[in-house]
Amino acid sequence: MIEPAASTVDSHSLREMLDSGKNVRIVDVRTPGEFESVHIPGAYNVPLDLLREHRDEFCAHLDENVVLVCRSGQRAGQAEETLREAGLFNLHILEGGMLGWESAGLPVNRGADRWDLERQVRLVAGSLVLGSVLGSVAVPKLKWLAAGIGGGLTFAALSDTCAMGMLLSKLPYNRGATHDLQNVVAQLTGGPSCPAERKMTWSR
Repeated sequence: MIEPAASTVDSHSLREMLDSGKNVRIVDVRTPGEFESVHIPGAYNVPLDLLREHRDEFCAHLDENVVLVCRSGQRAGQAEETLREAGLFNLHILEGGMLGWESAGLPVNRGADRWDLERQVRLVAGSLVLGSVLGSVAVPKLKWLAAGIGGGLTFAALSDTCAMGMLLSKLPYNRGATHDLQNVVAQLTGGPSCPAERKMTWSR
């Protein structure tokens, strides 16, 4: 059986939906650090690893149309698959992710600038490969570390997953403010932990 393709929405269409007052929930699945750096006003941050671990709890609080957002769309696609497997079908992926939203000149909330997760993966993987190749001059077996990193990146591309990215997402640099199940659910339900910024405002 062929799985139906995930529904996507482009940046300008999403803004029109929000401006028209349609009941839409924007769920940003990037790390808290990435989210704090820049995000769409009114978005809720539910990191991908937390969403995967507690998908059933989140499904219970996502009864409106949901637009999933990440940097470029890859992690949002993984979140869509996770929630769809749990029985949630009112899902859309923001086409182009935050990169597309920003390139369209649409409003964002900005905080302290941080490297996005994909850039961190490139830095760590590249540094390990370069260090292994250079070090193999003195310790020949180090070349196998470079080969292992290359194999891991190939598998990541083929499987559309990234173990290194998931590990890096757990570092304090990427976690930002405390994000646990209780706090995130409180935000989704409009509880006391829900920031005042959740009220959507647009700059014209």
